[in-house]
Amino acid sequence: MFLFTSSLVIGLLAGIYPALVLSSFKPSEVLKGRFATSSRGNILRKGLVLIQFTLSIGFIIATIVVYNQLRYMREQDLGYNKQQMMVINTEGDPHKMAFQQSLKEIPGVISASLASNVPGTDAPIVNCQIENQKGDLKIANLDSYFVDWDYVDQFKIKIVAGRTFSREFQTDTTKAMLINETAAKMFGYHSPQQAVGRRFSQFGRDGRIIGVMKDFHFRSLQEEIKPLSMRIEPEVCYLVSVKVSTDHLPATLSAIEKKWKSIIPYRPLLYYFLDEHFDKQYRAEERFGKLFLNFTVLAIFISCMGLFGLASYSTLQRTKEIAVRKMMGASILDIVNLLSRDFLKLVVISFIVASPVTWWFMHRWLLDFAYRINISFWHFLGAGLLAVLITLFTIGLKTVNAAISNPVKSLRTE
Repeated sequence: MFLFTSSLVIGLLAGIYPALVLSSFKPSEVLKGRFATSSRGNILRKGLVLIQFTLSIGFIIATIVVYNQLRYMREQDLGYNKQQMMVINTEGDPHKMAFQQSLKEIPGVISASLASNVPGTDAPIVNCQIENQKGDLKIANLDSYFVDWDYVDQFKIKIVAGRTFSREFQTDTTKAMLINETAAKMFGYHSPQQAVGRRFSQFGRDGRIIGVMKDFHFRSLQEEIKPLSMRIEPEVCYLVSVKVSTDHLPATLSAIEKKWKSIIPYRPLLYYFLDEHFDKQYRAEERFGKLFLNFTVLAIFISCMGLFGLASYSTLQRTKEIAVRKMMGASILDIVNLLSRDFLKLVVISFIVASPVTWWFMHRWLLDFAYRINISFWHFLGAGLLAVLITLFTIGLKTVNAAISNPVKSLRTE
C-alpha cells in the first residue's frame, strides 16, 4: 500500500507541476514561443539536468568506494588459513573424538582437529587472571578458544614468541595457554617475548603462558582484533575442522559421511566450508553494493535522457547560428566544441557539488569498518571521467549531425 500510494503521489506531482507552470503564462506569450526562448525556461531545463547528473556522479563515486571496500576485505590477510576447511558440528556428541580420529584414515583428509570455535564465529568471553608486567595477576575477560593439539598448526596460525602446544609436554593440557599480541599489549607487555612464561589462573588452574600468537582476524573485519586466549580443552570442543584436499573432493565428502554414519548414526551431518562462511559475513555489504550499482545505472539512464533532450533542444535553437558559423569557415570540430561546451560545464558543476557530499556519506559508511580503505582522489577522478564520457557519448550524435548538416538548408528551414 505504501508503494502504491507513493506511486500515485509522485504521478500527481509530476503532472501538477508542469500544469501549474504552463497555466501561469499568458496565451499570447505561449503562442509566440517566448517561454521556449526565455532565460526562465533555459534555467529550468539546465537545472533539472544539473540535479540529475549530480545524483549520477554521487552514485558512481559511492559505487566505486563500496566495491573497493568489498575487494579490500576479501583480499585482506586474515592471519590464518581458511581454504578447503570443512567444519562439522558434532553438537558435543560423546563420540566426537573417535569420529575426529577416524577422519585421518581417509586419503583426501589432510588433517582434522577439535575446537570450541573457528574463526568467523563468536567466541565465548571467559574470565581469566594473567600476570601483568608488574608481576600482579590482573583480572580480564578474554575471548577464549578451547582447542586440541593440532588446531594451531592446522589453521597455520603464526607463533611470534614462545611455542605452540606440543604432545611432548603433557602439562600443556592443564597448565599451558596461548594469547595473541593484542592480549599481550593489554597486560602491559611491549613485546610478545616479555609475555612468555608469565603466570595465569583460570577455572581454578594455574599455569604459564607458553607462546604468543600473531594477531589474526578471528572476527569480522568490521571489528578490531580483540584480546584472545587459547587453551587445550578437548572435552568442551564440539566442532571438527577438516582440512580436505581439492583432489577427488566428492569422494572425500562421501567417505566423511560414511564415517559419520558409522560412528554417530543418530545425528544428522551438519557441516559448512569456512571460506563460504567467511563470505556470508559480508552479504549485507554485497547487497548494499548491488543496490548502489542498480541506482547508479538508473540515475545515469535518466540523466542521459534529460541530457539528450536538452542537447536536441539546444541544437534546434541554434540551427541558424551553426549555419552562419559554418559559412564563415568554422570546422566540424569547432561546431562540436561549441555545442558540447555548455553541457560539459554542467557536468563539471555537478561533479563539484556531488564530490564533497558523497565523500561525507561514504566516510560515515566506512567508519563502520575497523579495517577500511582510504577514500582516494582516484575514486573521484574515475567518476568524473566516466561522467564526461557518458556526456560526450549522449550528446555526440546530435552535435555531430548539427555540425555536418548543410548550412544553406538550415537557413532555408529557419
